[in-house]
Amino acid sequence: MSHKSASLTSLALQKFKRDFWGVLSLSVIAIYTLIAIFAYLIAPDNTQYANQMHLSIHSQPPGFEVDLIQLPINNEPTNLMDWWNGKKAQVEEIPFADLKEVNGTIYYRPFDVDGNILEFQPVKFDGVVGMELSRFRESYTVKNTYLLGTDKYGRDLLSRMMVGARISISIGFVAVLISLLIGITLGAIAGYFGGIVDNVIMWLINVTWSIPTLLMVIAISIALEKGFFTVFIAVGLTMWVEVARVVRGQMVVAKEYQYVTAAKALGFNHYRIISQHILPNIMAPIIVISAANFAAAILIESGLSFLGIGAQPPMPSWGSMIKDHYQYIILDKAYLALVPGVAIMTLVMSFMLLGNALRDALDVKTT
Repeated sequence: MSHKSASLTSLALQKFKRDFWGVLSLSVIAIYTLIAIFAYLIAPDNTQYANQMHLSIHSQPPGFEVDLIQLPINNEPTNLMDWWNGKKAQVEEIPFADLKEVNGTIYYRPFDVDGNILEFQPVKFDGVVGMELSRFRESYTVKNTYLLGTDKYGRDLLSRMMVGARISISIGFVAVLISLLIGITLGAIAGYFGGIVDNVIMWLINVTWSIPTLLMVIAISIALEKGFFTVFIAVGLTMWVEVARVVRGQMVVAKEYQYVTAAKALGFNHYRIISQHILPNIMAPIIVISAANFAAAILIESGLSFLGIGAQPPMPSWGSMIKDHYQYIILDKAYLALVPGVAIMTLVMSFMLLGNALRDALDVKTT
């Protein structure tokens, strides 16, 4: 039996490898996941939530370059978890258009997004008093390139996108995990025991199914207060119904198979029969539906953030980024809303294509 099982697994893996769109979608998901995990290590702005604001360079196009003065403001030692949580801002960044030195004092002309020529202002930092201009340029200035431009608050859009990927990936993972725990448990109990237990659980499933998902998520979010973890719970508690229905249907059929009858004859308890004999044999449709739920969770979170009841500022979320910049679509800065929109579309489509590929690969009839 174990040899046959291993052979079926090998055949399913071979079928999946031959599916171009399945492999491509899995690769895209893997790239997004790695970016989400190591966001603060690879993002140009590694401060917490990538929230360095420079209003003087707001809404700049991709590839925008600007000179920055960087003055130290934080001498706290590096924390071991900075790679995960982000760092506190170590320097104060000042965009400038020009520099000059007068009697040992360094002056800078502030950068103006409209091209206006502003008056020079002194650099207020004791460490640069009496410093030559060339040395100041070498020690305290950098040229920064914003590959995806800046948002309306002057923050690096690329860094915000990278950190925002965490929200979408994590909401999908946690929501699917919650839905699997609840859906598999209730569906297995209903399908295996039947009778009044099945009727009660099916009544609960039908009642929950009749309530619009987004409406229920909004109600739960408001009841538990707005926030990042509330979205996790709200989305997870609304996605278990479909899992429960699939598991129940599979369980009703599987419990009549001979291996289940044999397990009962050997005196195995119900928990062992369900968890070790039936569930492993009905996991294929559950895996497929989990991929679809992952995509649905990302869309729901984006919708909640767009409505303002998802992840709260300054935490970056692709949905909230669209909300902040959707009015730019009719202007010449549509990319500010299109970039997060394309990211959502790409990730959701990847999960849907992955689900289709898994469905074909795990189909016993064609394997």
